Parts: sequence; structure tokens; C-alpha cells
Amino acid sequence: MHVERSFTVTRPIEEVFAYFGDFTHTEAWDPGTVSTTRTGGDGGLGTTYANTSEFMGRRVELTYETITYDRPVRVQFRGKNKSATATDSMTFSPSSPAGSGTSIHYRADFDFGFLGNLVVPLVIRRKLDTVADETVAQMKRALA
Repeated sequence: MHVERSFTVTRPIEEVFAYFGDFTHTEAWDPGTVSTTRTGGDGGLGTTYANTSEFMGRRVELTYETITYDRPVRVQFRGKNKSATATDSMTFSPSSPAGSGTSIHYRADFDFGFLGNLVVPLVIRRKLDTVADETVAQMKRALA
């Protein structure tokens, strides 16, 4: 199951990549994140994070790792715990010839295991879409 959104911000691509390439900033742009702490690495490929999020009244702990770090065009983080895997992917491209804006494509993929993948979409699909819209709004505010 996944959600994805595309939008544009009025910041240069290098600045946008630097901001979203640091997963600790999820505290500012992800409405479900309670806290994110870097636990290892230099901020690039292979960096790990401890993330605590809330979703539908439930607190969830995930260990994230930066699995793609292609400055300034793509960053990808994979979070895991015993019952789920989440992958957040962002791609960036200049939205103006002068380089003053950036187009962002954000995609979040969720895997809840075989049984979870059968049941979970029926229960949370609409909520995930709402959270995706809230996430874009917060991403834009964070870069304003």
C-alpha cells in the first residue's frame, strides 16, 4: 500500500535536498512524528534513526535507515519494526530555469506482512490519504 503526492516549493533544489535528506526534520514536516533521533552515521547513505510516530491513536517505534542518498535529486529512507516496513522516497527537480524553485515527488510505501496487507488497507486507506495531504501542507510550511 502506498500514498504519493507531487508539489512545488519556492526554494532551490540543493536547499530542499539538504533539508529533507536529514530525517530528523520529520519532527517538523511529518504530522505523525513525535520524535526522530539520529543513532548512527554521518547523515548520508547508511545513516540510522530512531523514530517514534503516532497513527490513529497508536504509538509506533521504527528504526529507519537512509537507503538512497543521491544529492540533490533523490533520497529514500526505510523504517522497520517487528510488524511493518515503511519506505519514504523523495525525488527533487528544478521547477524553474533560474533554479529558484523545486518540484518534489513524495511517496510512502507500507508493508504490514501478508495478513496485514490484506486487512490494513480496508481500515486505514482514507486516513492515510488524509495524512498524506497533511504531510504536504506541513512540508510546504517547513520550507516557507
